[in-house]
Amino acid sequence: MGRIVIPVEIKNVNNLEYRIVCNALVDTGTSYMVLPAAWKNKLGDIEIIDEIEVELADQTAQKGKICGPVKLQIEGFRPIYTEVLFIDMKPENGIYEPPVGYIVLEQCQAGVDMLGHRLIHIKRMDLK
Repeated sequence: MGRIVIPVEIKNVNNLEYRIVCNALVDTGTSYMVLPAAWKNKLGDIEIIDEIEVELADQTAQKGKICGPVKLQIEGFRPIYTEVLFIDMKPENGIYEPPVGYIVLEQCQAGVDMLGHRLIHIKRMDLK
């Protein structure tokens, strides 16, 4: 499977001056927008809603902090108001590539085009 990397902007809804702009890796096996804990201060004074345990792709467990609310926008899609998950991450070659998960993709009405290796707009939300 190919990699889909997308531009994302995340803002603190209580103070829009605090924001993160990054390239994120689309990961349909991940639930949240996951950010490195090292970036948490970039969103200013943001509420920690909960601390949860997460399981990583290598099956190790780690604690994470759910924070929000934030305004999140994937380039080309409508903005949403949601939460983000901060965990300890190691940058690859000095660069973080945080994953954006299926909850965010569904909220933005973004679908994964596996053949075109891109996101596409979903016309209708599924309520069946």
